[in-house]
Amino acid sequence: MKIGVLALQGAFIEHISVLQSLGVESVEVRLPGELKDLDGLIIPGGESTTITRLVDLFQLREPLFTLASDSFPIFGTCAGMIVLAGEAVNGSVNSMGVLDIKVKRNAFGRQVDSFQVDLEVPVLGKEPFPAVFIRAPYIEKMGRDVQLLARLKDGPVVAARQGKILVTSFHPELTRDNRFHRYFLDIVKGKG
Repeated sequence: MKIGVLALQGAFIEHISVLQSLGVESVEVRLPGELKDLDGLIIPGGESTTITRLVDLFQLREPLFTLASDSFPIFGTCAGMIVLAGEAVNGSVNSMGVLDIKVKRNAFGRQVDSFQVDLEVPVLGKEPFPAVFIRAPYIEKMGRDVQLLARLKDGPVVAARQGKILVTSFHPELTRDNRFHRYFLDIVKGKG
């Protein structure tokens, strides 16, 4: 199995480290040709405006859209969720529109307002997941085909799935808990 990690900006090295710790081959993706022969792709957190501009600059938008439309497994974390969203509010981000969700950028405030919370995620088991939120978005609206995976106790949806596309508002790569990555790998293998 070979997983690509979009390496234009953001926390791509941390995702690669988690994948390597799980014994999974991973490669940095910066150009369209590097999307070939992958079994899945992670779009990391970072700055969504910068990532979408670089996606366009490096001519990745059309190939990424085609992959997502062809049921290719993609995992978007934080800014990666914004990049994949059907609509992003609170800023000028040209999202790709592959996921039937509307997201609110920087929904919890600025960097100084970052936080960690134990999050109930039934698909991962009974033990709460230590979710790290850094200038994070949340999902304001979901389409009928989108499965809610987790929400904060006060209501906002922070993890979801549509087909083989998985998204989180938070940064699972910044914890020692690799269950979200293992869940994504199960999606890649067709087991999840």
